[in-house]
Amino acid sequence: MPNPYAEAGVDTAAGDLAVELMKSAVSATHNASVLGGVGGFAGLYDVSFLRDFSRPLLATSTDGVGTKVAIAQAIDKHDTIGQDLVGMVVDDIVVVGARPLFMTDYIACGRVVPNRIADIVAGIARGCAETGTALVGGETAEHPGLLGPDDYDVAGAAVGAVEADSVLGAERVQDGDVVIAIASSGLHSNGYSLVRHILSSRGVAYTDSLPELGGRGTSVGEALLEPTRLYTSPLLSLIEQHPGAVHSLSHVTGGGIAANLARVLPVGSWVEVDRSTWEPLPVFRVLASMAGTPIEDTEGTWNLGIGMFAVVASAAAEDVIASLGAAGLAAWAVGAVSMSARDLDGFEQGAKGVDGGAVRLVGAYAG
Repeated sequence: MPNPYAEAGVDTAAGDLAVELMKSAVSATHNASVLGGVGGFAGLYDVSFLRDFSRPLLATSTDGVGTKVAIAQAIDKHDTIGQDLVGMVVDDIVVVGARPLFMTDYIACGRVVPNRIADIVAGIARGCAETGTALVGGETAEHPGLLGPDDYDVAGAAVGAVEADSVLGAERVQDGDVVIAIASSGLHSNGYSLVRHILSSRGVAYTDSLPELGGRGTSVGEALLEPTRLYTSPLLSLIEQHPGAVHSLSHVTGGGIAANLARVLPVGSWVEVDRSTWEPLPVFRVLASMAGTPIEDTEGTWNLGIGMFAVVASAAAEDVIASLGAAGLAAWAVGAVSMSARDLDGFEQGAKGVDGGAVRLVGAYAG
């Protein structure tokens, strides 16, 4: 008998196969707090341990990967997009000092290709395992007629927990605190609409070879799929190793450098970020050159080599940098917080609805 749903373009059998292919990767992220297996209507997570908290707070975040997925689709490489998703979601949770507990994902596609879906989810699972996050559920939705057969988008949400008196944020920041930059692995998952526009306008294909872009791959597309660096585990260790030293953290994502730092500074404070303290990664210089624009003009779009900021007590700054280095993260001081009165013309003040501090970048980049 004909299957009307299949005739409409939805292949439930392919969806079931995709689940089977991803089960082992997902199960590998589970710990004793996860109840039940893969495929339930809802994921269950035992939070009995929160009774040991004085005042437990739950932290939550949701995000996607943006148009970076278009490059993955163009070169048919899908095993890194999942790590990008974890970076965008889980690394927002650690910003408030919370430890991630669990995550769920959502993949919308024009057609379920089981191996492709399994590759995406395997990447999510690897990122979850690296950050200590249980992947407790997800959904793959087939949208024929809305998305092309090879099109998809990914999104996710995560939940973490933190003691109320341990929450990091602008209220902890003090005059004289040192702002420490922590290196990114590349573009991460922001500004890809600009990247794609630049390449298209220059007639550069994702399959072309452009070694000066850097990255792990040999083609333009592979270089641009360099996965997002994950910061959660080393930052949680840092907070534990240096109690009270870390006052606020900023994840440098959409909005660029100044805006994201301003969000985690108190009103009335200001920071001048010294460009001379680092050299932007090659991918940023190459793309800016191709666009015919000064690299400084991209500071509100790309991270330019800084994936996170940590605002720390000045007395602990050197130890924090050393600890991050020991964890494999290049880190360096870029400026200091000041509460003194001054003219803030030219500074970016607050962002995304937050009445935060003021930040501007000064000087010239190294290199």
